[in-house]
Amino acid sequence: MVADALVYHPALAHYLRFVATTVGRDKLLRTLQYFSRFYAWYLLRTNRPQSAIDPYNAIKKQFGTTRKILRIGKFVEHLKAAALASDNKSPIDPVLRYLSVGRQLGYAGYLSLDTITVVDTIGVRKLASAKRLQESAYRSWMAGLVCSAFAGVYTLFRLREKEKTLDRKEGEGVVEAKKLEKERSAARIQLISDLCDLTVPVSALGFASLDDGVVGLAGTVSSLIGIWSQWRKTA
Repeated sequence: MVADALVYHPALAHYLRFVATTVGRDKLLRTLQYFSRFYAWYLLRTNRPQSAIDPYNAIKKQFGTTRKILRIGKFVEHLKAAALASDNKSPIDPVLRYLSVGRQLGYAGYLSLDTITVVDTIGVRKLASAKRLQESAYRSWMAGLVCSAFAGVYTLFRLREKEKTLDRKEGEGVVEAKKLEKERSAARIQLISDLCDLTVPVSALGFASLDDGVVGLAGTVSSLIGIWSQWRKTA
């Protein structure tokens, strides 16, 4: 009876739907990868022996490689998304449209260049240009994240301005206010995720001096946001 209750429990069915998605598995691996990066830094700062740090460095490296392999070909998805955003004929704010296209092209550039470096990462063939390609990939990712962050700030500004015109004394105004609050919450969460992710390319490219503790913790936060978002989508 207990076994049946566990097997047929809705939470288990939800979990299976979640891990059946590529995004769900990637976000789980990403969380472990960045938490290991943070925890290895923490152990180093607290003068723990190298034998205690090595397992977390191994997780960081191996899960990073696994995720790189799983991302092969994913750039096509973002190229398609950029084309759809560009061709969108619905009455959308042109600023948000251009930022959406920029975001998707940035992600597509990052994943395209990242895919090329896979052969070097897994040791199939060493590329003399691997470091340069990876730096270009980080620049593309940063460009996409900046577009996404600007879109988040702009969306929050538009929602605030729109809220000022609402009449909360009317039923329709109350319903619209709730809808705006929902959109504002989603925009804030996405903005937090983008700002956390920005620490990775900014640090890798040397634009800011951020240690592994900051980058690892920020990456863990954005990964958990990604897990939460994907978990809701598979509900």
